[in-house]
Amino acid sequence: MAPEPRVVPRFAAEPPQEVAPYGRWADVLARELRAAIDVEFGEIAWFPDRTWHGRTYVPATARTADGDEVFGVVSYRAGEDRADEPEGLRAVADVTGETAERNPDWTLDLCDEVVGGWRGEQGEVATMTLVWGVPLVPGGTIATAELGGLTVDQCPLTTDGRFTLLAPDAYRGDELEVALFNAAGEELARESLYDDDAD
Repeated sequence: MAPEPRVVPRFAAEPPQEVAPYGRWADVLARELRAAIDVEFGEIAWFPDRTWHGRTYVPATARTADGDEVFGVVSYRAGEDRADEPEGLRAVADVTGETAERNPDWTLDLCDEVVGGWRGEQGEVATMTLVWGVPLVPGGTIATAELGGLTVDQCPLTTDGRFTLLAPDAYRGDELEVALFNAAGEELARESLYDDDAD
């Protein structure tokens, strides 16, 4: 095989390993998420977990009473044995008024959080970015993350239509895009993490 012209991390994170949090574990994660932001919000929607560099990230969204969206991530280090209690619980959260209902042109409803960096050639650094969301068009079965036309991560949709990706972004002039495909491999939707109207 010829040498790879684009050296960039691909499929760096473990695929989702757990079902959506429930019971006592969901309560633990919810407490961390609620403590991370001084905003009241309702029921939490949990997204598939992704593990990278020894930390597991569990993204979430929830709605406030005025229709804004809280989005955040609870992360932890798993114990040596899967039965061990997780360690180092941390959460980050923010709130936005930019929701799918207020943006009818969206085809994917995405949230993102930078979780680290990856240093590549000539000291260039990619921001390792967690992206989670739901499709706003029907028929999708898998979401992909693409950087400069190269697929760098993918995640099957859960039964409730959620996905989580962890991929390099903002690397050597390329920016991350998320695409949705159906079971036949046909592209149904594509969104950038960046506002097309941004300067």
